[in-house]
Amino acid sequence: MSIRGKAYIAGIYEHPTREAKDKTAAELHAESAKGALADAGLGLLDIDGYFYAGDGPGALSLANYMGLKLRHLDTTDCGGSSYIVHVGHAAEAIAAGKCSVALITLAGRPRSDANFGATMRAQNVASPEYAFEHAYAPATANMYAMAAMRHMHEFGTTSAQLAWVKVAASHHAQWNPNAMLKEVVSVADVLASPVIASPLHRLDCCVISDGGGAIIVAAPEIARALNRPRVRILGAAEAPKHQSGGQIDLTWSAARWSGPAAFAEAGVAPADIRYASIYDSFTITVVMQLEDLGFCEKGAGGRFVADGNLISGQGRLPFNTDGGGLCNNHPSNRGGLTKVIEAVRQLRGEAHPKVQVANCGVAVASGIGGSLATRHTSATVILERE
Repeated sequence: MSIRGKAYIAGIYEHPTREAKDKTAAELHAESAKGALADAGLGLLDIDGYFYAGDGPGALSLANYMGLKLRHLDTTDCGGSSYIVHVGHAAEAIAAGKCSVALITLAGRPRSDANFGATMRAQNVASPEYAFEHAYAPATANMYAMAAMRHMHEFGTTSAQLAWVKVAASHHAQWNPNAMLKEVVSVADVLASPVIASPLHRLDCCVISDGGGAIIVAAPEIARALNRPRVRILGAAEAPKHQSGGQIDLTWSAARWSGPAAFAEAGVAPADIRYASIYDSFTITVVMQLEDLGFCEKGAGGRFVADGNLISGQGRLPFNTDGGGLCNNHPSNRGGLTKVIEAVRQLRGEAHPKVQVANCGVAVASGIGGSLATRHTSATVILERE
């Protein structure tokens, strides 16, 4: 069963908080849900499906806290890509008649709790990889740096090319009043910042913020009755990548599978995309996804992002026009939901005028959850302005 045109994104909300010392994670979830419902013109009692990942007190606790009356609940957790996965799952549930109005929420307080994501998530001692990995205490930046170093070795990608991803994000963040880093930076600035894990510099890494957001996915008949611009879900796909018993190539991500599947369901090609929201936990994360989604050949990502090619109004493929995880926010150490939010803004024509893409009719949101060098899930969703 295809989900093409079977569901719409009817409401979005990005919490403006970047440091929430006075709010609990549950409050951030609830305030984000309230904001998305107000954006859609719907009420709490309209929600009959809830999609939640592992970024708060738990799905049942939050459903109780928000007073949700549900007939469908999805607790899929794939890390940062979970919320893009949830958009596809919500469309599937609506198409199957399991719910009519789905709520997706994200919230967290890593900044206030001093949980900066420097180390990988605690591993389950019963997991088969525990004995082989735990002793080496892998760090998040180290794992992505391994992928970056291998990409450089295989294809000649340079640190200066990676830096252009940050430069583009900073050009966009200057127009976002809520962005954590609003200062426009140069390639030289990125290369002059301290090395965190060679070859990644500090400015190659995303910010860490509190906050959250929410998305409302609705059945077509409900979306068409609302007084809001309609954003239709054309296609979605997800795929995991793991170590395959040691047969692993660090230069590609699972977007190599999720991207083509989502494009095929949507009936469009990368050349049709006017705007791209790409998960940017690190600059290398963007380069690899752009290759794997089909915007350029494998190994050409460094050249593709260089010289401002990702800057709105200047480059061929505007990306992350809110500043993304590199400059705007990365709530709960998970950034997939905000990627969908900015894609919807672009399609509605509601992005900041300085970064709004002209005639933005089709957009992609892509995310990675986990570690490029060990195990991760990629999710891709294609959206269209109706």
